[in-house]
Order: sequence, then C-alpha cells, then structure tokens
Amino acid sequence: MKFKSIIFDLDGTIIDTNHIWDKATKDLIRNKGIQLTLENHSELSKELKGIAIPQSCAIIKERFDLEHSLEELMHEKRTLANNLYLEGLQFIEGFEDFHKRVLAHNLLVGVATNAENHTLATAIEQLKLRDYFNEHIYNFTYVEKPKPAPDVFLYTAKQLGIDPADCVVIEDSPHGIDAAKSAGMFCIGINTAKNRAALHKADLVVEHYDEIDLPRLLKINSKK
Repeated sequence: MKFKSIIFDLDGTIIDTNHIWDKATKDLIRNKGIQLTLENHSELSKELKGIAIPQSCAIIKERFDLEHSLEELMHEKRTLANNLYLEGLQFIEGFEDFHKRVLAHNLLVGVATNAENHTLATAIEQLKLRDYFNEHIYNFTYVEKPKPAPDVFLYTAKQLGIDPADCVVIEDSPHGIDAAKSAGMFCIGINTAKNRAALHKADLVVEHYDEIDLPRLLKINSKK
C-alpha cells in the first residue's frame, strides 16, 4: 500500500504564525511585570511551540509563579493572538505550489491543528482555506486531547476515510511530531522555526516544501 493522504498542521506549517505566537507569549509575560532575556524568551518559545493555549498558559503560570488564574491568562493570550491574526496572515513559502503537486498525485488532504476556534476561523476566512481543504479542517475541539496526543490526527484520518498508516503528516513542532508518530503516521518535519534539532523525531526533515520529493515519497511502502 502506498500513502493516500497528506495531513497538514496549520500554524508554522501552512500559515506563517511563529512570530505571532512568540509575540503573544512575550507580551503576556511582559504585561505581568516580568522582563524576559532574549535567551529565556527563545527557550520558552521552543518549549511552548505547538502546544494548545490551555497547556501553554499552565506552563507560564507555573514557571513565573503568577497569581492570575489560568482562565485569565488564557483569555489574555487569546486576545493578544487574535488581534495579531487580524493584522493579516500569509502562507508559508512554497505551500501553495506543494498543495498543487499533492492534488496532482490524487492524494487526499486535511488539516489537523491545535489552533483554537477563533484563530482557526480567522485563518480560514483570510486565506480561503476551504478552497484548499474543503470541509477537512479539524482542530483539537473535535477530540478529547490536543497534541501531543494523537487524537486530532486520528480523527482527521477517519474523516478522510484513510487508514492512519497510509497518511503522511507535515509538522513543524516536536509536539506535533510526537502526535503524528503516536498516530502511526509517517511524519515530515518542516523547519520553518529554524530549529532543526527539535524535529529529530520526524521520519524526514526539510527546510522548504520544494525539498519534498513526492514521487520518491510515494514509493515508500506505508505499511512496511
């Protein structure tokens, strides 16, 4: 059996939002009177990459011993991120051409993301994502647990009608890669965050979509 589907993460994989979430995190912490060094901000950004807002805010609350409730922190981070989303989104370079190549090979496509409903809706509207994925855009609200649990990938495969072993995932974060591998899927790590070492658990790591050789990829036996 050959691969039949490619499932994409959203933030940092389809849309260029690494700077948005970095800034939202930095502003949230600064608003609490805490000044981060560049080194500390870089380390925290790596730790939080790919994690849903509840989990990321729980880490921030514990790390900085904040008296604010988790709900307050989540609301503030959502507001900061939503405002930045509304300033405009762009596709990751190379995604649109790669998507065309994927469809030319008759592969099914879907999105599986930890994005929350509001930011996901903004991305769908601004970038017309339904034109690329139809109804197959799913976030963690469809399942019990967000990434790094495999639930959202397994759910997306089920909606596509494809065995998880016949799916390729494209991810940009360690948590997403862990989720894809736990789902039994072949995973390509795309290094949009410029931290190649963080993607070491992926089956294949690329710097750019142009590096993904689809004909060669499709020769891999998905159930070997």
